[in-house]
Amino acid sequence: MKIDDKDRRIISFYARNPSISQEEIARAINLSQPSVAFRIKKLKESGALEMQTGINPLKMGLYMAKVDISSTNPSEILTMFKDCPYFANCFSISGRSNLCLFFISENIATLEAIVNGHIRPNKSVTDVDFNIVINTEKDYIVPIILTPDHTDTPPCGVLISCSSCLSFKERKCMGCPATGEYQGWFY
Repeated sequence: MKIDDKDRRIISFYARNPSISQEEIARAINLSQPSVAFRIKKLKESGALEMQTGINPLKMGLYMAKVDISSTNPSEILTMFKDCPYFANCFSISGRSNLCLFFISENIATLEAIVNGHIRPNKSVTDVDFNIVINTEKDYIVPIILTPDHTDTPPCGVLISCSSCLSFKERKCMGCPATGEYQGWFY
C-alpha cells in the first residue's frame, strides 16, 4: 500500500497520542473530519495503522525477559508458549539465534523457571541467551489478558502440576494463572 504525506501525519499523530480525536487531526492537516475518518479506515484495513491496548510492564513494576533461542524446531517452541499468560511476544530472527521471545512476570524467579524448566530441557533447543530488560527507550505495550481462560492442562503442555514443582513450593515460581495454581499478585 502506498501512503501519502497526510497518511504519514495521521499515523504519527496516533503514535504520539493514541487518544487523539479525528477532529484534532482534521484541523492539524487541513482536511474535513469525514476525510480523516475515511483515511483512518483505509489505513486500518491495510494494516498500516494498528491500535493496541495493553500494559507497559516496566511501568507496572513487572520484569521482562528477552530470551534468544536457537532451535531446530521453532514452531514447536511457539506452539508451547502461544497461550502462556507470561508470554508477551516472539520474533523470528536471523543470526546466531532464530527466535527472540519476551516474557513478563512479577518476579525474576518465575522467568528463570520458564527458561530453565520449559525452554532449556527442550530437545530442539540448542542455545539459550536469557536477559532481563532493564529499560526501554520507548513505551513497550503488551496486549495481555489479565484474566486467562481457566484450563486443567497447562497451556505450555508441561505434564507436571505447579503444586508438585519444587520452584512453586519454594515460591520461586508464581505458577500458572491459567490453571489456577498461581500465587502471585498480577493475574
